[in-house]
Amino acid sequence: MGVLLDECADRGTGTTVHLDRPFDLAPDSGTHWTVPQLAELVRESAGRLAAAGVRAGDRVAIVKENHWDYDLLACAAVRLGAVPAQLSAHLSRDALATLLARLSPALLVTTAGVLERARRQDTDPATAATTLVLDADGVPGTLGPADVRGHRAPAPVRRDDDAPLVINHTSGTTGVPKLVAHSTRTIIGKLARFETVRYPRIGVRRTDTLLNANSFAHGRTFCWTASTLCLAPAHIVIATTRDPDRADPLLRAHPPTVVEALPTTYVRFRPLTERLDNAFRDVRLFVSTYDAMHPPTIRAYLAASRRRGPLWMQGWGQSETGPLTFRFHTRGADGGLGGPGVRNLGRPIPVKTRLRVVDPGTLRPVPRGRPGLVLARTGARALTYLGEETRWAAKQVGDWWNTGDIGVHRRDGSVELLDREVDHTPGLSCLSTEDLLEERLPRALECIVLTGTGGPPLPVVVTPDGHLGEQEWRSAARQLPPLAAPLALTWDEVPRTDTGKVRRAALLHQLTGTTSTSGCGRWT
Repeated sequence: MGVLLDECADRGTGTTVHLDRPFDLAPDSGTHWTVPQLAELVRESAGRLAAAGVRAGDRVAIVKENHWDYDLLACAAVRLGAVPAQLSAHLSRDALATLLARLSPALLVTTAGVLERARRQDTDPATAATTLVLDADGVPGTLGPADVRGHRAPAPVRRDDDAPLVINHTSGTTGVPKLVAHSTRTIIGKLARFETVRYPRIGVRRTDTLLNANSFAHGRTFCWTASTLCLAPAHIVIATTRDPDRADPLLRAHPPTVVEALPTTYVRFRPLTERLDNAFRDVRLFVSTYDAMHPPTIRAYLAASRRRGPLWMQGWGQSETGPLTFRFHTRGADGGLGGPGVRNLGRPIPVKTRLRVVDPGTLRPVPRGRPGLVLARTGARALTYLGEETRWAAKQVGDWWNTGDIGVHRRDGSVELLDREVDHTPGLSCLSTEDLLEERLPRALECIVLTGTGGPPLPVVVTPDGHLGEQEWRSAARQLPPLAAPLALTWDEVPRTDTGKVRRAALLHQLTGTTSTSGCGRWT
């Protein structure tokens, strides 16, 4: 990864990159980049990190606003033989402080805005030996651009394929995120290389325009960066905003043919699908990972495409394992979705992964069709949880990895996801109930069903104005299992992770004052 951009530039890759705002790493260099320019930026950045004192084996923490230069900075650190740790600036101050303490980085790379926001909250993430501010000089106790500019990058340092390469954190829906360490063998050899094949229909083509609207602090985009640059599409479009009106001009200027975005970004961008000459008219492939997608959203995007047979590829996996299953949605003849419901995650990736469903108490396999804990086996499994090795060991069952999800292994080999174990209550799937509610409440941006209240599950309906009519609810809740009276909230009233997932435990505490769970929570 340290020389990825150099190698792509040497091959004459003609990819052009279009940004919705300049890189924080190069705030004065515009929003259009070629691959040779990106390669030069990585080399310059490696020189700056070296000037700040980074050496082989050091850990470099990156905490900044969401943008693709997370991965460019990571490549620069890798070039020096260091281990980058990509931490979201949206982490709570306590979570960020905990993760930085576990990392003990030699260098913290951040921005003036992140430091200012943190200090307003009476905290300071600049606890590393050295702090480099990317976009401002003169911040007390830190290095600025002027202090490190103009230093040549040392020769690239190679590391063992099984040594730590990059550290990313999990979403943190149930508490402080875990720090997941991947090696070159796991995240590049097993995951990114698998994506560099030009598969029929779903493989990246040289004529494609790829839109990525993700959390760039996440390991998924590090892997995506490796595979996509090797495949050399015509254009890469990077959207850092989740505001549809701000994203629309960029998407209209460069209409994508392949889209990968956070589930919440798909939800937020959905109004764009209803505009005349919508920006998604030429998309042949939509990709979603991270979290559950509900049917109305998938249906809206497939309908917006004017391609003959657009596909929605739904991936399920974890930061610790990479993708474990894929399945596809198509436009049904009746305007619905072709194939099984969206809770069916498809089959394990051939040759790459195996799945087993076991009893949560005994960890013994259960018959097909019965719910249980989902275990996975994959060569792409990460190395460890940094600073929480005991927690890592507790999630291993021999060669199998405990995903912490409750699911059903169907007779056709597919897996149906019910809930996270920590949220699961017998006789009810929160996810399936949320699907039904969203189908029946057209105004809802999102529906969330919370368990652990001590009574019936609590439905939360997110609407544009935070209001829900009584008759609307009565009609939506018909023939569903018993539920408590609903609460209506606006989007911004719901606590979320950096990837947009609902922090269910935090929301439950916010609404009820309790932090109890219906599951045991041993495998979060």
